[in-house]
Amino acid sequence: MSIELKNEYGQIDISNDVIAQIAGGAAIECYGIVGMATKHQIRDGLTDILRKENFAKGVLVRQEDDDLVVDMYVIISYGTKISEVAYQVQSKVKYTINKTLGMSVKAVNIFVQGVRVTNP
Repeated sequence: MSIELKNEYGQIDISNDVIAQIAGGAAIECYGIVGMATKHQIRDGLTDILRKENFAKGVLVRQEDDDLVVDMYVIISYGTKISEVAYQVQSKVKYTINKTLGMSVKAVNIFVQGVRVTNP
């Protein structure tokens, strides 16, 4: 699946995986995020944190009208306030996608898949 943008020069197709990589890269930079997780981590019993090349597996992107909706599955650092970390991720992802692609983001949904103790 891809998103189509049209301008006076022609058409641009942007893959959902590219948008997911941009969103995952923005999220991992936020304080309190340990890593990304898969959507079915709890059901599958997997506790692996996805590496940089696998951010797209922890992010789902879909288009509603002319806006994007991004679902993110994250692992948060122990001792941080979950609501604040989620708000920072939402803000950063919206800003980054808007500045990088010029597209508006309708919603960034954060699903906390786990909490990890990080080494100081």
